[in-house]
Amino acid sequence: MRIETKSVEAMRSGNLILKGIDLEAGDRELVGIIGPNGSGKSTLLKCIYRVLKPTAGAVYLDGRTLGSYPYKESARRIAILAQQNYYSFDFSVREVVLMGRAPHKRALDRDTAEDFRIVAESLETVGMSAFVDRSFSTLSGGEQQRVILARALAQRTPCLILDEPTNHLDIKYQLQLMDLVRGLDRTVIAAVHDLNIAAMYCDRLYAIKDGRIVGQGRPGELLTPEFIREIYEVDAQVITDCTGCLHILFHPAP
Repeated sequence: MRIETKSVEAMRSGNLILKGIDLEAGDRELVGIIGPNGSGKSTLLKCIYRVLKPTAGAVYLDGRTLGSYPYKESARRIAILAQQNYYSFDFSVREVVLMGRAPHKRALDRDTAEDFRIVAESLETVGMSAFVDRSFSTLSGGEQQRVILARALAQRTPCLILDEPTNHLDIKYQLQLMDLVRGLDRTVIAAVHDLNIAAMYCDRLYAIKDGRIVGQGRPGELLTPEFIREIYEVDAQVITDCTGCLHILFHPAP
């Protein structure tokens, strides 16, 4: 699946947050969105997964405007791993992951053996099979994040939208989650807080600051000390290790 935004603007609380965003994620490409807090990363993702409607411009799925899709159809194409996941009721892990099957059902359809098979497979993929009967609210933040990823996988979409997916995860699970996402063979757009994670896993990066795209390119092209200083106002050293992996080392202020 190919996703594009063209000249997207978005208002929140009377303020113009996005100021003409042009972005493209090709089929099976992992595109990272980086930038400082408050730059507009989450607002852009909300426009893509249809929580916010752009005040100008448009989002396109495979060349067709997002607004022309019925909501259930777009939910069969895009799954979301958001930053916060609150539930008013005490759902089990199984029930949370089963929510990912909703776009594939008609009203009043019952859960099928196939639905339960997909739920079990999704939980196994994220290493949470042993928690299937646990209450979601009793899990740690990292465990909840992995369950929500399982829900997204159960949705069986060609595209995933991830909003800072490694939040609340320790290093082991950060790498496991991103290895998993990288191996899914789907189009992925992810807002990434950690530049080292972005450098390690993303095919291309878009940098946003003050609601505008201020740079784009492959991690090795974009993430230079000069660019990092311009965007984040910190000094950094960028090195490439013996495996060809890029690493950003940040220096404290003198």
